Amino acid sequence: QVQLVESGGGMVQAGGSLRLSCAASGSTFGSYTMGWFRQSSGKERDFIARISGSGGTTLYTDSVKGRFAITRDNAKNTVYLQMNSLKPEDTAVYYCAADRSLYSPTWSIARGLDAWGQGTLVAVSS
Repeated sequence: QVQLVESGGGMVQAGGSLRLSCAASGSTFGSYTMGWFRQSSGKERDFIARISGSGGTTLYTDSVKGRFAITRDNAKNTVYLQMNSLKPEDTAVYYCAADRSLYSPTWSIARGLDAWGQGTLVAVSS
C-alpha cells in the first residue's frame, strides 16, 4: 500500500501560482495512477486531475483545464500539481490520491481509491 504526503499549500493572491507536491512511499509508485482532489468548506470532495503511471495520459475536470497541470517524476516518487491563474473559488483543501486503475469510476466519486494523503490547504484571496 502506498502512503502519500502532500506539501506546497499556502496563501496566494488571485492570479498567482502555487505548485503542490505529493510524495509517495513504496517501490511501486509507477504502477499507480495519481490524482488530485479538492474539498471546499461544506462541500463534497471533487476530482481535479489524474495522471497515468507512465505519465502519458492526463485527465482534468473542466474548471481547471488550461490553468492547472499535473505531472509526475517516477524517479522521485512524486506527483505535482502546478496551479496558475488562481481564483478565490480555488480555495480548498487539496488531496492527493492513488489508485491502480486510471479509468476506475472511483475517481468520479472520490471513494474507494487505494490511498489518500492528509491534505494541504490552498487559500486564494481576491
